[in-house]
Amino acid sequence: MRALLSRAPGGPETLEIGDLPEPVAAAGEVLVSVKACAINYPDVLVIEDKYQFKPPRPFAPGGEFSGVVESVGEGVTAFSPGDRVMGNTGMGGLVERLVAKADNIYPIPDER
Repeated sequence: MRALLSRAPGGPETLEIGDLPEPVAAAGEVLVSVKACAINYPDVLVIEDKYQFKPPRPFAPGGEFSGVVESVGEGVTAFSPGDRVMGNTGMGGLVERLVAKADNIYPIPDER
């Protein structure tokens, strides 16, 4: 699966397109096909190693995302494949697909 990865400390110019293993939704989780991901000031600090936590590299920054549910794990009843959702993972949003806890995502209404 393609992702925008931080492999070494530095600014946005250090980010690289790379591959991560395909995620799979476990119990209580939802697999989302990411359509948009926010990039905020803390994301810049994290990739520069200037934030409170330093995730192990390589990692994909971006914590706020929106997308479409691809599958749900055991016990998830609030979401179904095809649902439009948004959520927060803290990190890991700049990817093609991600797994999030069902409690950390919210439906996006079809009305505009």
